[in-house]
Amino acid sequence: MAAIRRPEVAAGRRRLGQITPGASPGTLTDQVPGVRRVVLKSYSRDGVETREDPDAAACEAFRARGERIWLDIAGVPDSALLGMLGEAFGLHRLALEDVQRAGTQRPKVDQYEDVLFVVLNDVERQPAGQLEIEQVSLFLGPSFVVSFHDADGEDPFEPVRRRLDSDANPMRGRGSDYLFYALVDLVIDRKFPLLEDFGDRLDALEAQVLERATPDSARDIQQARRSLHVLRRAIWPERDVVAALLRDDNALIRPETRVYLRDCYDHAAQVIEVLETYRETASGLMDIYVSAISNRLNDIMRVLTVIATIFMPLSFLASVYGMNFDRDAGPFAMPELGWAWGYPAIWGVFLTIAVAMIVWFRRRGFF
Repeated sequence: MAAIRRPEVAAGRRRLGQITPGASPGTLTDQVPGVRRVVLKSYSRDGVETREDPDAAACEAFRARGERIWLDIAGVPDSALLGMLGEAFGLHRLALEDVQRAGTQRPKVDQYEDVLFVVLNDVERQPAGQLEIEQVSLFLGPSFVVSFHDADGEDPFEPVRRRLDSDANPMRGRGSDYLFYALVDLVIDRKFPLLEDFGDRLDALEAQVLERATPDSARDIQQARRSLHVLRRAIWPERDVVAALLRDDNALIRPETRVYLRDCYDHAAQVIEVLETYRETASGLMDIYVSAISNRLNDIMRVLTVIATIFMPLSFLASVYGMNFDRDAGPFAMPELGWAWGYPAIWGVFLTIAVAMIVWFRRRGFF
């Protein structure tokens, strides 16, 4: 068979998960081919051998040697590549269809004869601050692991790759199920740094809202709430995936590996607990923002009310002496208008009233 090819990734936004109505189950299409990297690692206690872009014959030759195999594909594979992998490793076409429709699958566990298929979500923060969910697909067989992940961002499996290449790491002497566990655990643990960033972000938003709430604060809080919603949708089902791996009596996962999977389940539960705490914090921040804006509005209205109240008697006096009655009409026709000190006197009255009202408002605690 031909070697695994790496076609160029289509430019522009990728359209994943398209389904042709009426197509047979397990139908593979070439909607968005975009494989960037294919790496095969054959390992044992004695060492690791790496092969770039192996063909089907190389995969079968490595399997015939009896060593454990890890085949990692970065990108969206086309039907030819998936068909070759399905034939070489005995992967079910329904699972291969789920791999090709990356982005639409919910985290899950499927058992196909002697192959275990798991879908997880990896979350990456984009330069603009938005979160992008990327599907990670894992196949576990008696002596192999086949992994699929997106190729646009960083390699999520690089830490496991370094551990496997290290002579001091005991992973080489363990079964393929342990490598499978390590990949699952890595995908889950990658959420912790992301949640720590969200914790710092929420603390900064809380300080900003308490100091001075602005419309930008509301926008930042709403963006944080949307991001946490995306995280919840990506993370919540993964705990059920790990629980299913522990619950099901699967011969592919040995008892000594289930011990590590229990620790992986604890990590998944901890991620969910932290996430739910942050979601409550974000909701509380919006309540604090609304209260801060309401209090600020009340302060402004109180100041305006005090100012308007102070000017009420002053406006009354000014309107009285602005009626311009004829002083010569009689002895009571505004005699103050002819007084030499009338103008300074009325200003003195104005200032006295204003100061007296300000002192009274201050003592009453109005401002």
